[in-house]
Amino acid sequence: MIYPILIAEDDPKIANVVRVYLENAGYRVIYTDRGKELLELAGKEPPLLVILDLMLPDMDGEVICQELKEMGDIPVIMLTSKASEEERLAGFALGADDYVVKPFSPRELVFRVKAVLKRARREEVGGITTLSFNGGELTLDGRSYEVARGNAPVTLTPTEFKVLHTLAVTPQKVFTREELVEKALGYSFEGYERSIDAHVKNIRHKIGDDSRNPTYIQTIYGVGYRFGGKRDA
Repeated sequence: MIYPILIAEDDPKIANVVRVYLENAGYRVIYTDRGKELLELAGKEPPLLVILDLMLPDMDGEVICQELKEMGDIPVIMLTSKASEEERLAGFALGADDYVVKPFSPRELVFRVKAVLKRARREEVGGITTLSFNGGELTLDGRSYEVARGNAPVTLTPTEFKVLHTLAVTPQKVFTREELVEKALGYSFEGYERSIDAHVKNIRHKIGDDSRNPTYIQTIYGVGYRFGGKRDA
């Protein structure tokens, strides 16, 4: 069975363009302009991915995203005119895997769909099964995408895990934002590297890393980030 990509968008012209480009790329597409119907469709048949407009007429997009994530690990790309950093942070905090601001290139959106689906596959990352740091204080399992701080599990989105894992594989290596997007997420577009800041903020919060004096994800001002944890033998 070919699972569908669900599009929830209240502008029929935008929805039709996205649908045509995705179908030409080989995907099966189902379209709706209502949030309630989207959730009903997702409940009946697990979607491959959801493209979600945040400004639907019947439901708040953030609420829809939260309910989708409660159904399971469904990749979500938010499609919106909301472009501020705080709005992107809120979207990523809810578990969005990507955030595309209108107006956008349909070809770019298809590329992002492919990239999100690729990194959402739960395969072993980089050939390393488990990474452990600071005497087991922080552990990452590249096979299951599980993270733990001490004995407490930490829930990261697949995107957040890839960012953290990319940094952790080579402790003390400094990554520019552009390098981190390219290596962790597999693609780069002008301006998108600033979204890494939103992912880093969410990861720090989830793993309990003090942003004022971080142990693990350290900011190198004017450059990017590095991982500061000491890897266990």
